[in-house]
Amino acid sequence: MTRCELCPRQCGVNRQQGQRGYCRAGSVTEVFRCGLHHGEEPPISGTRGSGTIFFSRCTLKCLYCQNYPWSQEGQGRAVEVAELAASLEQMAADGCHNWNWVSPTPWLPWIYEAWEKAVKTGHARPNVYNTSGFERVEVLRAMENWVNVYLTDLRYARSDSAREGSDCPAYVEAARAALLEMWRQTGPLQVDDEGVATRGTICRLLVLPGRADEAVANLEWLAESVGPGIPVSVMAQYTPAYRALEGLPWCRRPTAEEYGRVVEAVERLGFSDGWVQEYDTPTPENLVGFKMSPG
Repeated sequence: MTRCELCPRQCGVNRQQGQRGYCRAGSVTEVFRCGLHHGEEPPISGTRGSGTIFFSRCTLKCLYCQNYPWSQEGQGRAVEVAELAASLEQMAADGCHNWNWVSPTPWLPWIYEAWEKAVKTGHARPNVYNTSGFERVEVLRAMENWVNVYLTDLRYARSDSAREGSDCPAYVEAARAALLEMWRQTGPLQVDDEGVATRGTICRLLVLPGRADEAVANLEWLAESVGPGIPVSVMAQYTPAYRALEGLPWCRRPTAEEYGRVVEAVERLGFSDGWVQEYDTPTPENLVGFKMSPG
């Protein structure tokens, strides 16, 4: 942490001496919420819930982020390694199927240390790396024997959209390279007798307003580069929030026609493993990020 290069921005700041880079992460892990969570894809949530840690800070600044109170405004609290390990042990005791690290990239050294402590007490669970997709391939390779399941996004297919929506023109190249590395490491989704994921990569595609063509382009890229065997999770749950409320097209939901074009592409390209949300299915209140309470 004397020269932080965990994400593709590679700020190079000395976090041990109090310097903070783009994500504003410091030298002590910050957590907004930790506990059993039932809002992920079925193989992740299972029947007993995913042991989920929502970390404060993020390597992106998405206009529409539903988790903005902790991802961008820094809400949450400092959690030392021993306390984080104890939280993992408690969630395992509560029956969680896995340990689900949400936006973990700025905190990887501390996460690994906490995980080692928890595993030594006999509480091992599969690790789910839950990410926006903006990752360094070199860092992913260093975690090859640690991550069991990657739950990753492909948000954009054009750099101008990534710049406007997430202040990240380098997103497309980084996220696609990262996904290829994730797939190389884990391959197709594997599940246990309960249907809960034990290994594999899942790709999420959130359909953004005015950018259905980019979701289609990402599906076409996936079909060509990885193959239609990768599980995809196509989501209609975009809800204007945070700075997205300031103007079009971000301040509106995707239309039924836009979403339908993406669903048609899933079928046309032969993706048979995954999940497609119904367009009019409301997101439960307790799963809307900015309405969640700390924990």
